[in-house]
Amino acid sequence: MERWGGMLRVLLSVPGWRGGTGGWAFSSWRHHLPPAGLSATELVNKWTAVFEKEGIPEARESSEYIVAHVLGAKTFQSLRPALWRQPLTPAQLQCIRELSGRRLQRMPVQYVLGEWDFQGLSLKMAPPVFIPRPETEELVEWVLEEVAPGPCVAEAQGGPLILEVGCGSGAISLSLLSRLPQSRAVAVDKGAAAVCLTRENAQRLRLQDRIHIVPLDVTSEGSWAHLLPWGPLDLIVSNPPYVFRQDMEQLAPEIRSYEDPAALDGGEKGMDIIERILALAPRLLKDSGSIFLEVDPRHPELVGGWLQSRPDLSLQLVAVRRDFCGRPRFLHVRRSGAPDGCPVDVQPGPPPARAPG
Repeated sequence: MERWGGMLRVLLSVPGWRGGTGGWAFSSWRHHLPPAGLSATELVNKWTAVFEKEGIPEARESSEYIVAHVLGAKTFQSLRPALWRQPLTPAQLQCIRELSGRRLQRMPVQYVLGEWDFQGLSLKMAPPVFIPRPETEELVEWVLEEVAPGPCVAEAQGGPLILEVGCGSGAISLSLLSRLPQSRAVAVDKGAAAVCLTRENAQRLRLQDRIHIVPLDVTSEGSWAHLLPWGPLDLIVSNPPYVFRQDMEQLAPEIRSYEDPAALDGGEKGMDIIERILALAPRLLKDSGSIFLEVDPRHPELVGGWLQSRPDLSLQLVAVRRDFCGRPRFLHVRRSGAPDGCPVDVQPGPPPARAPG
């Protein structure tokens, strides 16, 4: 799965695209369909050529993931070598054609396959629910580094109580629950599809008894009151919508045509939901409770300035962590009791655990 990290970064950086998903009509590539009797390796090569001809990003990686998925593997490289050369059955060929047709419509590979690994957990994926990015695995790793030896774990009854705001597929909260066996979580999202998908992923991972999944819009008046029965919280963790509104048109077609724009658009400066989370946090967190956020590289300065303008919140930005591309990507904000001074600029630790195979 590590190679898809590069694919996602390519997709996020593709310049604006004004076509629709109908731009790749089935008739435009039907004559490229590979003939029957081909091996897995030959199919990967054939579909790579089709994807390249149609301008699909990361053409070979896309074809390899699709062929591997149909053959029951996570990656093409994890297939037994004998399967590379073995002719596929008509049913397998038909399935590959159907999945490749979706990729030709610029559907993200995660949606095409219907599942993806995050922190070693196999999660169901379905449009329009936001697809967790590789950077978010780094956020989870940082939370684990900070929380495991921290006082909140020792003081919490059985483990920390975690709130995930904007849960999407449940990737953050479910991965934290799996790595912190005594923890509990509350996951909220305003999207009905996200709430349903998080619930389904919790059930398939058998974590449903340790997580409350709540349909909630944190921008609504009095939304904090709905969360009080589960508090006070040890941690708030979120990968909120943080794309600057003027940057929305520059997102790749895989993103703009399939993912929920409400999970991406953070308002004029990408701060709308970030500010709301920070404003709600003091009512929900324990003393010395923490907030961990994934943000745009331009946000650490904006968030620091905003917090200084709101001393009534008793929140302090205590650390900024860079992602593996060296960009300031993650924030640690603490409620009261934090030492005075400038936030620490934290370099990334070891690479996050990736899906096996």
